[in-house]
Amino acid sequence: MKNHSNHSTKQNHDSEHKKYEHETHNHHEHETHNHHEHQDHSNNHELHDHHGHGNFKRLFLTGLPVGLLIMWISPLMGLYIPFPFQYTFDYSDIVAVVLSTALFIYGGKPFIQGAIKEIRQKSPGMMALVSMGLSVSFGYSLFAVIMRYITGIHYMDFLFEFASLLLIMLLGHWIEMVALAKAGDARASLVKLLPKMAHLIQKDGTSVEVPIGQLKINDVIMVQAGESIAADGIIKKGQSRINESLLTGEAKPVSKTVGDQVIGGSTNADGILEVQVTKTGKQSYLSMVDRLVTEAQNKPSRAEDNAKMVAQWLFYIAVIASLVSFVVWLFLLDLDRAIIFAVTTLVIACPHALGLAIPLVISRSTSLGSVKGLLVKNREAYNLTTKANIMILDKTGTLTTGEFKVQEIDILDDAFKYDEIVALIAGIETGSSHPIAQSIIEYASATDIKPAQFDDIKVKAGIGLEGQIKTDVYQLMSQKALNEDLNINNELGYTVSILVKNKKPIAVVKLGDKLKASSKHLIEQLKIKGIEPIMATGDNEDAARSTAKALNITYYANQSPQDKYLLVEKFKSKDKIVIMMGDGINDAPSLALADVGVAIGAGTQVAMDSADVILTKPEPGDIESFIDLSFNTQTKMNQNLIWGAGYNFIAIPLAAGMLYPLGITISPAIGAILMSLSTIIVALNAMTLNMKRN
Repeated sequence: MKNHSNHSTKQNHDSEHKKYEHETHNHHEHETHNHHEHQDHSNNHELHDHHGHGNFKRLFLTGLPVGLLIMWISPLMGLYIPFPFQYTFDYSDIVAVVLSTALFIYGGKPFIQGAIKEIRQKSPGMMALVSMGLSVSFGYSLFAVIMRYITGIHYMDFLFEFASLLLIMLLGHWIEMVALAKAGDARASLVKLLPKMAHLIQKDGTSVEVPIGQLKINDVIMVQAGESIAADGIIKKGQSRINESLLTGEAKPVSKTVGDQVIGGSTNADGILEVQVTKTGKQSYLSMVDRLVTEAQNKPSRAEDNAKMVAQWLFYIAVIASLVSFVVWLFLLDLDRAIIFAVTTLVIACPHALGLAIPLVISRSTSLGSVKGLLVKNREAYNLTTKANIMILDKTGTLTTGEFKVQEIDILDDAFKYDEIVALIAGIETGSSHPIAQSIIEYASATDIKPAQFDDIKVKAGIGLEGQIKTDVYQLMSQKALNEDLNINNELGYTVSILVKNKKPIAVVKLGDKLKASSKHLIEQLKIKGIEPIMATGDNEDAARSTAKALNITYYANQSPQDKYLLVEKFKSKDKIVIMMGDGINDAPSLALADVGVAIGAGTQVAMDSADVILTKPEPGDIESFIDLSFNTQTKMNQNLIWGAGYNFIAIPLAAGMLYPLGITISPAIGAILMSLSTIIVALNAMTLNMKRN
């Protein structure tokens, strides 16, 4: 459901990055399919890939004055309307033909290209229907004008209908393309995670900066504090905390030492590391994510596109009705009358209202959604959301805040007040850069509690921190280091630290990620709507179990990007319509593979690029608003299709002369009125769309 231009990505990076990107993505280099392509056949978004909203805007605005001039000097279905609404003069029909030829070549090209693609795929739809209307109305009008001057007999032309249809279809495509948020490039975002250069350690022990594309397996690189790690590898020297949250979803930095593996693209928090490269290019973690994203984007959508179905039926009905009409009237009347009936049938089938039916609803829906912070990138998300029965949710940053903070402080000794405990734990952590220390210090600062002043603070191996105030010795340690059962209630799986005074436990500090306020309500609403919520997280078993228990949902822990991808694939193979909601790079492949991918806007760019819907505010509760909007949007689309196509289904048989023996035909005036009326109804109906479900 996204636009992914592989070639443009490569032009956006310097030569060093190009080399790495070539190594990483060479096997995708010539693929031209994209997620948007297979997700929106009805409006030919493969066509939109080459003619984006900027091009449709240009085509419409450039063609508008020409089209209006043609309509002004050409009779509407043969009707002559008084000046100033219509103006004809000697040879005005020739002027109209010349202008129409230019407009057909200039503005009609994308529709003809789309029609050719549909016909080749043996699936004629909107583009084939529009191209048929344009070609027949223009071609017959050209013939009619030539015959007027050759024979002196008046032949009715359809230049007015040709110009109005082309302008309306260009406008409709422009409206829809502007309404739908422009798809990002997840692959470009993945490449940006890696640094352009690496500090390569040479044989003499010195380091030199080299482009990461030159790194080889077994090379040793130096990673300084605050830098991104240039490649997957194993730590050969040093210890540090590595922030892998963007990659794995883990909320807190992970302590790493000699022998531990690190992932390219993660961030070294503090110490200096020497890392031996184990994977480069196609074998790396980020490249694996990239392959999964690309694979997901090339799988077909399962959305039922009613607009395509309606256009397909109209195409077949118009062609069959036109052929039958021609044959019948050729035998009953004459060749000229048979041609007129056949051509009129095809021109009447031109979907003026149908061309605006979906774009106007999309425009209204995206406007309403944007006010609520809902950005919809693919209109098929509406259709699929109304049929969904599984929602897979990431944990960190989606259901939880994704921030490692002090959640609870339990006082074990009544001799101490709350402020005293906070002051003591903040004081003993002063000077430490450990995530627990930073969280405690930030907590004290937020509550305006001044840290206690310790005379001496030491790091005690295997225990934690030890500080002294006068003759009292305080320690902040883990439960394991304390080796004493305090019967601590920790259902939510927080990280627990114990504050000890003179070997006596006086307080328990619980730190961790916290459920977002709207998460429980979201889960309740999903169950009411018949959508089963399932949590899939890269977090450990304990953290996952505690969160799932609090929400009363099924969960999967220790999920890699490929695990999440396979999970989505498993449910889809059971004919389930799957919504995936996440925010990290590890969620990107599954967001792309899911029937509807929903990214939390506070998450990574890669996740947002891979998703169909973006929630700009990091609140899972907003998905409820999107589900409600989806139901109402789909209803309005269907209503507009009925109104838009209803005119055609009625007018086609009348234009073909099926009721001619009974003296019932469709006059040009009635045809014009019906055409205008259906277009107006479609526009007004789109404007009645709101955020509440009907």
